Amino acid sequence: MAGCVSRVELSVSCRSLLDRDLASSSDPLCVLLQDVGDGRWAELDRTERIKNCQNPEFCKKLVVDYYFEKVQKLKFGVYDIDNKSFDLSDDDYLGGIECTLGQVVSSSMFTRPLELKQGKLAGKGTITISAEEIKDTRVVYLEIEAQNLDKKDFLGKSDPFLEFYKQTDAGTWQLVYRSEVIKNNLNPCWRKFSVPLQTICGGDFNKPIKVQCADHDSDGSHDLIGTFETNLTQLQKAGDGSPVEFECIHPEKKQKKKSYKNSGIIRIKSCKIETEYSFLDYVMGGCQINFTVGVDFTGSNGDPKSPDSLHYISPDGINEYLIAIWSVGSVVQDYDTDKLFPAFGFGAQVPPSWQVSHEFALNFNPSNPYCQGIQGIVDAYRQILPQIRLYGPTNFSPIINHVARFAAHSAQQGAASQYYILLIITDGEITDLDQTRQAIVNASKLPMSIIIVGVGEADFKAMEFLDGDNGVLKSLTGEPAARDIVQFVPFRQFKNAPREALSQMVLAEVPKQLVSYYKWQGWPPVKPPEIKKM
Repeated sequence: MAGCVSRVELSVSCRSLLDRDLASSSDPLCVLLQDVGDGRWAELDRTERIKNCQNPEFCKKLVVDYYFEKVQKLKFGVYDIDNKSFDLSDDDYLGGIECTLGQVVSSSMFTRPLELKQGKLAGKGTITISAEEIKDTRVVYLEIEAQNLDKKDFLGKSDPFLEFYKQTDAGTWQLVYRSEVIKNNLNPCWRKFSVPLQTICGGDFNKPIKVQCADHDSDGSHDLIGTFETNLTQLQKAGDGSPVEFECIHPEKKQKKKSYKNSGIIRIKSCKIETEYSFLDYVMGGCQINFTVGVDFTGSNGDPKSPDSLHYISPDGINEYLIAIWSVGSVVQDYDTDKLFPAFGFGAQVPPSWQVSHEFALNFNPSNPYCQGIQGIVDAYRQILPQIRLYGPTNFSPIINHVARFAAHSAQQGAASQYYILLIITDGEITDLDQTRQAIVNASKLPMSIIIVGVGEADFKAMEFLDGDNGVLKSLTGEPAARDIVQFVPFRQFKNAPREALSQMVLAEVPKQLVSYYKWQGWPPVKPPEIKKM
């Protein structure tokens, strides 16, 4: 496989978007997809949603690996988001474009008209994309508050938020961060946030940074409170109880009123720069990825002897369960040195007692459930099918808790050395949903990710509910998950696609989940890779 030349971040803005909302402007979001072959597209990233805006400048950058040797086909789609669902199928499409990453990186500003479909323009809508190589892995962490901001609302105070802009080589200002809105407060304290050093100043500590404070209005017509310019060298002076203060100046007020002083004070409470480790830093530092498989053997799959069964092995030796095991396992196995993978089944009656089990070893050896490589899992699966009786119910929590015990033991070691991936392949609804929610919330505090592949044509709403992309998962007691660790993918979307398309989709979030855990714990790689001199 060709080596990645570099990582690039893409900045996206649009102009003159279609207005799909009757009472207000559209609420746009941009999604980035990559061609994975055979006419299939896999989502790589998406921006934030901006309310009531037909000319959005998206703050969140879209990050993609750039390969010089490959033609990387990309698709940018802009949607009007009117609900909290992660699924875009029920949102209005405002237009999109197809291009290659090479076209984008070779243009200082890549602007194209948006199309609703090939040859049909989306009104006067356009999209502009600019690319910047990520050369620095350091991150700037900032804590900011304000005092005595101007009152902008007639019936209340102001609803202030911050925007940070960096100066481009062309002398224009480019949005790099937008804070949350704090309602009805003239002395706000925004939550701590981070921006990559490359993003905020291109690695130049003296490069101008513009900070703008505005009063948020629901119709998108935000009122400027004030602004100031600074640079990272000045911001770095904040810390250890000694904040750095800037006057927030409204240019028009300053020009009109001789007595004008400022529209408030912005206080930088702290500014710290830390190294951001990548997935490869941890892997190259010796972190092992442990792969476990859980297979659904409940009766709803159908009799394995019948061609209608999801467990029926076709004359060419495959079924959807086997394809999922091969697709995901063949990628993950490269990150585990001993290639020994525990594999379990659930929901079947198991000999000799024929009691229903939700955590039985596929090789029928509970004291040593490890299979040698992915082929070992496949062999154990084939051998066990004729020896068990498919039954029920469909309980996920036992196998999640099983893997979580191993992850908890690794976490106690206090080092970034072991990470666990549980692949669950299932055909239907979860019977123990409440217990599964609690198990996932508990596991979110551990070095662990869960991948769920749904086979067959069932309604997988429960699985989608568990996927953190649809909002923060909470237990029955209201305890939120510490981080998103679940990725659900319905197999039917990949029936006619190359097998690597499935693995790309289901494993796409694992690197981010691994890094998020170790970052949360404050653990660097065990052996940070040395920088070799040329």
